[in-house]
Amino acid sequence: MMRQPLIFDIKRFAINDGPGIRTTIFFKGCPLSCRWCHNPESQSAGVQKLYTRSRCIGCGSCVDACEQDACRLTPGGIVTDAAACIRCGRCAEVCPTKATEMSGRALSREELLALIEKERIFYEQSGGGVTFSGGEPLLYPGFLIGMLDALGERNIHRVVDTSGYAGRKTLLEVAQRTDLFLYDLKMMNPEKHRQYTGVDNRLILENLRALAKQGSNINIRIPLIAGVNDDEENIRATIAFIAALPGPEKKVNILPYHNIAAKKYEKLGGEYPGNGMAEPSGEMQQQVVNLFSEYGLEAMLGG
Repeated sequence: MMRQPLIFDIKRFAINDGPGIRTTIFFKGCPLSCRWCHNPESQSAGVQKLYTRSRCIGCGSCVDACEQDACRLTPGGIVTDAAACIRCGRCAEVCPTKATEMSGRALSREELLALIEKERIFYEQSGGGVTFSGGEPLLYPGFLIGMLDALGERNIHRVVDTSGYAGRKTLLEVAQRTDLFLYDLKMMNPEKHRQYTGVDNRLILENLRALAKQGSNINIRIPLIAGVNDDEENIRATIAFIAALPGPEKKVNILPYHNIAAKKYEKLGGEYPGNGMAEPSGEMQQQVVNLFSEYGLEAMLGG
């Protein structure tokens, strides 16, 4: 039976998730749990409830609507009994200010294709297309391959944004239907990678080599976090690995860390695991770009 992902966001007119103007579809569920993750609602594969205290007017509509008695109005706002909540979404449906929202909805392939067709004119005019992101889209190979095939039949450009943490067979099957990979490369030390993401990076590196060997079009994206992976030893090891990949020179984007996800963790009722992390200075960002240049490689900030 094909596993179908829940969708937590669809970004129209995206310009940083591949060439041209794009529609980016975000799947819920990820095998990694990066401390700096800017989409924490993407990590769980299930429906989640988000609550924004500053929007709440204390009307109690959600309390009245909840058939499980899971919502309670307190002086500090709405408190949800996680054990009782079945995430049916009734509370979000009646909330007048959208203080309560649900993250994750099921959309069929036909529904997604209908949304995509509405944007076709923008793809054709800009050289854009559709990007599958997450979370990790490779968690849902049957659904993803079906979508990629359908877009190929429509001559729509296809991008897959991935951590690379997936089975080799799945990855290579997806690669046959993908025009461009946006491939995250976080750090080279496997134990440090496990410390900050929950998994080591050996499979990720092996998969990147396999994609490069078969000639896939790959854009490598490196999140740069001060005190985590911005040390010269890691940067030089990263550059050496990229330089040794087979095939044409890979495009590299350096993505400076920011902590804007802290508010999302609050909405989910959790604590931000990135406390203590810092944005790299402008000087450090430029140093990284210069190190790539020393190896004859071009890296761009942002993108």
